Amino acid sequence: MHGIIDGVLVGAVLLASVVYATLSLGPRTLRRRVLAGTAALLGRLPRGFGLADLALRLQSAAAAKASGSCGGCDNCGSAPPPVAGGSGGSGSDAGIAGGTEIRVPVSTIGKR
Repeated sequence: MHGIIDGVLVGAVLLASVVYATLSLGPRTLRRRVLAGTAALLGRLPRGFGLADLALRLQSAAAAKASGSCGGCDNCGSAPPPVAGGSGGSGSDAGIAGGTEIRVPVSTIGKR
């Protein structure tokens, strides 16, 4: 009997870890759909379970728009790159990092 309980507990922990990894590393739309589905499922349960508050919190989390990866302004990658202007750099490296590329000849690099 204890072997069955141990197997069920280990299986539940492994399932929880797989679900967590999927939601953490998966696409944001999947996370929002899972949160909305869980909120709807908890909202259908009878009031006796006392999960209505949790359902409301999950519903508000599903409705909230996910921020950018840094948690900031959510325009990651959509801003145009800075344009280098004026003097200081040739035309080939003007667009790379705002024209601040430093070139070191290979012949000047010493061996250790």
